[in-house]
Amino acid sequence: MKKGIIALSPIMVFILFYLVTSILAGDFYKIPITVAFMVSSIYAISIFNGMPLMQRINSYSRGAATEQMMLMIWIFVLAGAFAHSAKNMGSIDATVNLALSFLPPQMIFAGMFLAACFISLSIGTSVGTIAALTPIAVGLAQETGADIAMMTAIIVGGSFFGDNLSFISDTTIMATQTQGCRLSDKFRVNSFIVAPAALVILIVYILLGQDTAAPKQISDVEWVKVIPYLTVLVTAICGMNVMAVLTLGIVLCGAIGIITGSMDIYGWLGAMGEGILSMGELIIVTMMAGGMLELIKQQGGIDFIIKLLTRRVNGKRGAEFSIATLVSLVDICTANNTVAILTVGSIAKQIGDRYGVDNKKCASILDTFSCTVQGLIPYGAQILIAAGLASVNPVSILPYLYYPFTLGLVAILSILLRYPKRFS
Repeated sequence: MKKGIIALSPIMVFILFYLVTSILAGDFYKIPITVAFMVSSIYAISIFNGMPLMQRINSYSRGAATEQMMLMIWIFVLAGAFAHSAKNMGSIDATVNLALSFLPPQMIFAGMFLAACFISLSIGTSVGTIAALTPIAVGLAQETGADIAMMTAIIVGGSFFGDNLSFISDTTIMATQTQGCRLSDKFRVNSFIVAPAALVILIVYILLGQDTAAPKQISDVEWVKVIPYLTVLVTAICGMNVMAVLTLGIVLCGAIGIITGSMDIYGWLGAMGEGILSMGELIIVTMMAGGMLELIKQQGGIDFIIKLLTRRVNGKRGAEFSIATLVSLVDICTANNTVAILTVGSIAKQIGDRYGVDNKKCASILDTFSCTVQGLIPYGAQILIAAGLASVNPVSILPYLYYPFTLGLVAILSILLRYPKRFS
């Protein structure tokens, strides 16, 4: 017990340090999140004394530079380069004007939420959706006077609709594979949980949008400058790799910018450089989180959580709650919902089989709760990249994440009320 608590203590240090210093400062945006991760990382390296210091540092470095971490970093680099290229070339302004031309101001919130839901469902990735839509959402917020953090949160929330439900989402594939059920069956169960949450939030956004101010003047749409964003969205929906999608977007921004005279080749290169540099904090946080979580895993922190939650399971409802809690806590420790499902999938299968939990419901629980938690942790890749693209503090987005909160609540009620009945 003591060893397990010590193994998990770096996460507690991170949370306490960030909360206490922010409360003392009276400002949650005053303390850089990178400093909080630095403190908790140094603490993690210093307390695990079972191996030489250099070995601990090497383990931390391996965790910071795993294949998954490096893939996220490359996406961040390309997303930053694309966002700034598009901005300097005028693509964001043109796309915002296009959206304002078709959407009345009262429907801006609901429209962006629906767009994020549709695109994420089509491409199966929350990160790709956020990279494509966040700059547009920020531009719309600036034009209509809406809160930028809220508009960013709308995109983050909608992106998890598809991450949770899409047939091609890695979390869906992982959940169904570990539980031995078909994608279509899991989709059917999941839709009963996701649909009510999405409908409630859509209504909330329609109501909240009633007071949105109309922009004073909508400029003419420069259709040629909309091409990079339309291309990014279409190719992403067609299933192209997110890195290839962003690279294509960068090339189109440069080509159209040079042809239209919006910028020359040096302006394009400079914009890409600025975009990459703007992702610096995000990249550092990602690497430090990966290193710290690797040490926690090595010291048995995740194994401790699993054993603690599975030793007193009693009955079907208790089994479902233990699976939900298990995947949620592991996601907090790994900041990766796919890895969380992979880590606890086989254990969840054993618990489900032992207590008669339908494997389709079990897969739905794994996917839904991991996506809920991933959509709420400020050091998760999705919130970090959204905050980086919107130039806001990750914590400022949290109060506006209505969809992840609602999805989690509906998922808890589905266990308590044995819903949907057919699969419970």
